[in-house]
Amino acid sequence: MDEEKIALLKKLNNDEPEENTISEDKKVTIKVSDSSKWSSGLYDWMYCLLIAFIAVVMLLTFAFRMVNVDGDSMMNTLMNTDKVIVTDLFYTPKDGDVVVISHGAEYSKPIIKRVIATEGQTLDINFETGEVVVDGVVLQEDYINGETIKGNTEIPSVIPEGKVFVMGDNRVVSLDSRYEQVGLIDENDIIGKAQFVAIPAGFQFERFGLISN
Repeated sequence: MDEEKIALLKKLNNDEPEENTISEDKKVTIKVSDSSKWSSGLYDWMYCLLIAFIAVVMLLTFAFRMVNVDGDSMMNTLMNTDKVIVTDLFYTPKDGDVVVISHGAEYSKPIIKRVIATEGQTLDINFETGEVVVDGVVLQEDYINGETIKGNTEIPSVIPEGKVFVMGDNRVVSLDSRYEQVGLIDENDIIGKAQFVAIPAGFQFERFGLISN
């Protein structure tokens, strides 16, 4: 019996290292698994961040852009040095829209004006009364500043195909479609619609917001 007990004890002693080894292996396996999960989580987070960054860049490039207002021709709707958000994705010019234009007929500088009439519409401007009539309807132009004076070019009675007639809200000083330097605007030269005053001139934040038609 003593020999049997001794043999049993030896067997038990020989088994302990194996149990310890298995236990240590399990601990190592758990540690490796946790590390793998952490690396995977970091990769997923960085991937999402990259996708978000690319999406913002694409939107700013193809859908939205920031444009500086240069000059007083759109007062009091827009002020000199205002920063406005412009959209151009699937945009078609409409009456009353404030738009950014790449250039005029003889004017290479980008300008911001208001669309008064588009292709096919009839247009008549009474420079004595200041009334602007589009398709037989007198426009209610609460946004204008100053008199609508005559320029140095002929105003078409019907806007030609693919063209747009624009004027600034500050009619006395605005260089627009009334003048040969700008003339009628080709629709392809319209960069987009000014939608939003993002940073008002002089940080006058009461002017922050949507640009009205």
